[in-house]
Amino acid sequence: QVQLVESGGGLVQAGGSLRLSCAASGRAFSDYAMGWFRQAPGKARKFVAALNWSGTSRYYADSLEGRFTASTDNAKNTVYLQIDSLKPEDTAVYYCAAGESSARLRNFGVDYWGQGTRVTVSS
Repeated sequence: QVQLVESGGGLVQAGGSLRLSCAASGRAFSDYAMGWFRQAPGKARKFVAALNWSGTSRYYADSLEGRFTASTDNAKNTVYLQIDSLKPEDTAVYYCAAGESSARLRNFGVDYWGQGTRVTVSS
């Protein structure tokens, strides 16, 4: 079993930045690739980014690459999502996820979900 705990969300003005964190634990967490998804109120959950712990594969949603940067700190068992130039449409609950590979996560192949952290971007 893999446990994922997100943190770092909050209320931010448009144009600001946030770094979301996902702390992974469990005996098998290092066997999984990691991903980020987001879900705005009343909308479907969307893929944001995926990567493996080694950094050899990394994917972003086409519309988000450039403002979003996913990274890992392997010593801390933590995955990050840096969001720059925040826009009101970035308002959503952001979920950390684990899957068999980053490519599978890109196609919504998720084995474990975190509880989410809420990001609200004001105008």
